[in-house]
Amino acid sequence: MADNNSLVGGEVLRLQIKVKLSIVQILVIIFLSINFFLIMTFFRKECFYTTTRYILFAVTLLSDSLMLVMSDFLVIVNYLEFTMQVWICIIIFVVGIVYNIVTPVTLTAMTLERYVAICMPLRHAELCSTRSTMYCILIIHGLSSVPCIVVLSTFFASASFSLYKQYSSCSVEILILHRWQGHVRSAVHQFYFLIMVIIILFSYVKIMKVAKAASGEDKKSSWKGLRTVILHGFQLLLCLIQLWSPFIESTLLQFDFMLFINVRYSKYVLFNLTPRCLSPLIYGLRDETFFHALKNYAFFGLYKRNV
Repeated sequence: MADNNSLVGGEVLRLQIKVKLSIVQILVIIFLSINFFLIMTFFRKECFYTTTRYILFAVTLLSDSLMLVMSDFLVIVNYLEFTMQVWICIIIFVVGIVYNIVTPVTLTAMTLERYVAICMPLRHAELCSTRSTMYCILIIHGLSSVPCIVVLSTFFASASFSLYKQYSSCSVEILILHRWQGHVRSAVHQFYFLIMVIIILFSYVKIMKVAKAASGEDKKSSWKGLRTVILHGFQLLLCLIQLWSPFIESTLLQFDFMLFINVRYSKYVLFNLTPRCLSPLIYGLRDETFFHALKNYAFFGLYKRNV
């Protein structure tokens, strides 16, 4: 009787996982389609790919789309219980770790761009030229690579050569061979997010002072910039929750496996998938120029407006 109950329970669990996996695939397709639509809109007008804030916006779209594809690939691979050599997993995680940081660092750069535009308007054209933006993108990727270099350095220092040829399921935990490595990774990530939070708060305070002192159109522009900074702060909060989630999951795994599965699935949908689409979409819709270009593109050019 107990064996029958365990078999029924196993079938129910597999059915639940299949349903959740199907929902994830539907969401990934929808979100990738929206991001692709936003990216195509970006490339349709010269004013977008020659303006700093739009270029950085496109960087977040491309970074988030890449992360959506990679995370979904790992979900499917792990569901199928497909194993691969550790060195292949390391290559996948190198890209994943870097671009997981690229989005919040880019959001911070976008916040600084708004700070320069509102608090230093006379120097905005000089500091935020297209050439400067290209250098900024290189700096963003360089800064985003540091946590990856730290994680890989601790892994290479502890792993034996035979480990790289072993077959394993692709999970980021394979890079953590000792508990102290997890602490180092956590410390580096939290240091990064602390610096980004300080920059966003600094920009918020400075823009708020300008908004209170401004009048007319300047005041309207300043308050709009302030709301943009708040949106970036919210996006950064979601990234921070995603960073803390492994600690919550590891604690739950020790007590209740089903609760761990449900929390991990909910976390993936709420903090991995949804923010990587909805936040960029909201940002795009809030910008009047981008919104009208998006609307014109959506209606196949039937919607006409001078942008």
